[in-house]
Amino acid sequence: MSNPRRQRKQQYRERLVNNLEKYNAVLLIGVDYVGSNQMQQVRLALRGRAEMLMGKNTVIRRVFKDLIDDGSRPELENFLPFIKGNVGFIFTNEDLNEIRKVVTENKVPAAAKPGVLAPVDVRIPAGSTGLDPGQTNFFQALNIATKITKGSIEILNEVHICKLNQPVSASAAALLAKLNLRPFFFGISVTHVMEGGSVYAAEILDLSDDDMLGMFFNATRKLSALCIAANYPTLASVAHDFKAAMKKVVAVAIETGCMFEAAEEYKDMVENPGKYGSGGGGAAAGGDSGAAAAAVVEEEEEEEAAPAADLFGGDDAADY
Repeated sequence: MSNPRRQRKQQYRERLVNNLEKYNAVLLIGVDYVGSNQMQQVRLALRGRAEMLMGKNTVIRRVFKDLIDDGSRPELENFLPFIKGNVGFIFTNEDLNEIRKVVTENKVPAAAKPGVLAPVDVRIPAGSTGLDPGQTNFFQALNIATKITKGSIEILNEVHICKLNQPVSASAAALLAKLNLRPFFFGISVTHVMEGGSVYAAEILDLSDDDMLGMFFNATRKLSALCIAANYPTLASVAHDFKAAMKKVVAVAIETGCMFEAAEEYKDMVENPGKYGSGGGGAAAGGDSGAAAAAVVEEEEEEEAAPAADLFGGDDAADY
């Protein structure tokens, strides 16, 4: 008689292996504090587009190690370190951003519980709490400044009661419950992605094509500057080296008169600036400024030609 437990493990293994072969991408999901109703809603939303598979981490690791050892799926070795905690898989061949959006948008509000890592920062605004003065011990335990106003406790300053990724204290959880606040939202999170043999963090999906091109060009500029400074030519810097060399050759040709075809255009730009828009504008601007300068000189000369006043009342200012 076969062992039912062994049969379940064998069935799960076959299902996991088949999904790895059938789908091109795998989303690793975290399901901490996620209820069965939420899971069912996400499964329904993904029906026909993706498949969700949960299982025991020990069984998943064993299947992955077997596939790595036999050489059929060596890329799983990079995925293996992330199989820890309450995790599962979503297999899909569709757009990963759309699938992740469907998975993560289903969230439900939840009260703060002691010891739980806060998924967001929680702040209590200043003002009346509606609590009677007999409950000031909650605020004193958290060092929150308060006063009694019209028979209720009033918080004097905004309080940062829960910090992101920090455990919620028992006093903070009790106070939030007293204030009837449910500050947390729990849902399925996507942590990592395996696609085409590569494993990367899910945040990479937020990058657009423009972001990727911007980072590539920025890295290329830095590499080019480093190669030019080190006088070490590479494919990234050789274009800039040719440009700088061409400038020097053209400058020498114009200065010495030993011309070549490529330098003729630049020589014409120097000798006939009026033919080019910027040169003509510069010439006009230069003419205007020259005329203004000449006018200033003439005014200064006229002022110098006028006789100076005689401070001692004499008629001939030249004697002084």
